Amino acid sequence: MSTVQMEHVLVVRTEQFCSLGYFQGFSADTGRYLTELFNPANTMYLPRDAMENDPSFKQLIPYVIFRHIDARGQLSVLRYTRGKGQGEQRLHSKQSIGIGGHISAIDASEGSPYLEGMGRELSEEVDIACNYTQQCVGLINDDSNEVGQVHLGIVHVFDVEQPLVTAKEHDLLDCRFVDLQTLAREKNRLESWSQICFDNLFQF
Repeated sequence: MSTVQMEHVLVVRTEQFCSLGYFQGFSADTGRYLTELFNPANTMYLPRDAMENDPSFKQLIPYVIFRHIDARGQLSVLRYTRGKGQGEQRLHSKQSIGIGGHISAIDASEGSPYLEGMGRELSEEVDIACNYTQQCVGLINDDSNEVGQVHLGIVHVFDVEQPLVTAKEHDLLDCRFVDLQTLAREKNRLESWSQICFDNLFQF
């Protein structure tokens, strides 16, 4: 009889995060946090099921935003709706501008577990059919809801040369680039992390 292996995900203790400087919302001060948050002495892999309901730990989540600037200088952002097959049930039917997911113990085999995990999540969820540059721009902490209390987002912006990013996972519904005016009008439909990113990263 086969057994299903329980997923273990990368976490830090919430008190470790708070010791670096607690914030609610968005912080662009990556230098203050990332070195210590990625220090192997401060991280561990623990069962995901337990971590989803234990606010004494924060799961480290890459949150990748794709943006494109066309020949007229108009900026657009990739947006999708989370289907029922997405891992976090509490976010189903919410719109999002972030692609990413948990860093799993399987990502720890070589190199940087975080970067390996981010690359794996992206390759599973989207097809990027153009050149791009990317940068890490900040962190999200949102303790205003149950999902945010157990996750810590690390925000990356991918600037794509063309709007050629498409969903590979069928639960990324209506995945397409939209302009900032559209995002602003429909902002209340976005999950909280996406609202925080919109408020802090985009101006028009």
